[in-house]
Amino acid sequence: MKRSLLGAAVAATLAVPLPASAADSADTAEIKRMIEQMKADYEQKIEALEQRLKATEQKAETAADTAEDAKQASAASTAEQKRSGIGALTSGTGFNPKMSVILDGNYYHDDADGEGTELLGEAFRAGAGHGHEEEGGGHAHGGADNGFNFREAEIWFGATVDPYFDASATLAVDSDGDVELEEAFFQTRALPAGFKVKAGKFFSDIGYINRQHPHEWDFTDQNLVHQNLFGFNLADTGMQVTWLPELPFYTLLGFEAFQGDQERFGALVEDEEEREELNIDDEDDGPRLFTGFIKVAPDLGYNHALQLGAFVAHSTQSQLIGEIDEEEAGFDGDQTLWGLDLVYKYDSPRPHGAGDFVLQSEYLYDQKDLKLTAFEADPSLEGRDREFTTDGWYLQGWYGIAPRWQLGLRYDVLGLTNEAEGVGGNEDFDESDRWTLGLTYRPSEFSLLRFNAATADIVTNEDGDTEGFDYFYLQYILSLGSHGAHKF
Repeated sequence: MKRSLLGAAVAATLAVPLPASAADSADTAEIKRMIEQMKADYEQKIEALEQRLKATEQKAETAADTAEDAKQASAASTAEQKRSGIGALTSGTGFNPKMSVILDGNYYHDDADGEGTELLGEAFRAGAGHGHEEEGGGHAHGGADNGFNFREAEIWFGATVDPYFDASATLAVDSDGDVELEEAFFQTRALPAGFKVKAGKFFSDIGYINRQHPHEWDFTDQNLVHQNLFGFNLADTGMQVTWLPELPFYTLLGFEAFQGDQERFGALVEDEEEREELNIDDEDDGPRLFTGFIKVAPDLGYNHALQLGAFVAHSTQSQLIGEIDEEEAGFDGDQTLWGLDLVYKYDSPRPHGAGDFVLQSEYLYDQKDLKLTAFEADPSLEGRDREFTTDGWYLQGWYGIAPRWQLGLRYDVLGLTNEAEGVGGNEDFDESDRWTLGLTYRPSEFSLLRFNAATADIVTNEDGDTEGFDYFYLQYILSLGSHGAHKF
């Protein structure tokens, strides 16, 4: 462009006739001056344009760098939010908690004059005592009369409270309209290094089946061991701390501290007059119940899952009213339970659960270390030790025989070790066991129809008297609304 302007100026100059006088010389000088001025002005404009271009390019580079930095920062922030759980809160979850109602009913029949479910919850075990435990396990989950029964309507609420806490509550309403608060707790979402804290009322995470609600069971009723040692579930008010370390395979370690208000494990004599008469200590301040557990899941590939666990529970205070030589006696001390659990799952590639397989087992060993507090027949024995031991296990599995159809089998036994030792002599008692067959049909993820048939031999007293009976259930479970995902 610069050369074009100069060329035009030169051409214009050449087109002028050569001067023949002084006047012509003056005109020529003026023209040259104008050309030089035009040249200077043009060069200034070119330089100014070049400076503007350079400034624009630098500004664009700076903006690109800023955008890249912001993008990287945003990606890092998103990754941190995903890792910690922060950021999952939205306007939808912040003010509208999920809610569901699960209907659980059945038709039941046994050949024990309708007393079968009560017998299952009162299988004799060493150190059961009397005077402080509710009959049949003390919970509506186990009761059924011959004929139609509505076990419960379970109402569940759950939501993310804010970026730091989740919370949920579960209510159980029985056929008479009585309401029981099963769980109500919060859990942290953003603690560092794989730690989580839970607090409120909740089912303990010891073992595998203990934390499950009845609609999650693979059979209509609970296994004999949990039903008789815990009263179906170990649940209480307290706090839980878990740690999920960064390891090549899943490993979860947990500790729980509970108040200790139990109807079976660590049960106390509640009647004040009986406590005074039998010289049994008053109830200690809580927490009185402590648990610890570990769960390990090695990587077996996409279709296979295995979880192994070990756990311990200890109650610092356990009491009972028992007998020595058919004379009433009081006992006070502590109680400890150890256990192992195993769960294996195979996820078949076939549709709707066909070919799926689950194997599940737990073993529990319970021991009460008590002292004789009062024995009117021989006061000299007071202060002597008496130890009660009961154990049991169950093994169950089910297989997807066709899309939406599952066939299951369970064997459970209570009292392989069932003995009392120490003051009053050593005694060994018989065991109770049961076989259960189950067939389940799941029309969808929101409904379930199930048939269970069982044969049981239940020891009813320390003399070894056994009640054998058969029974069956026809059960339905329907889920209304959005329910939180069940754990492994």
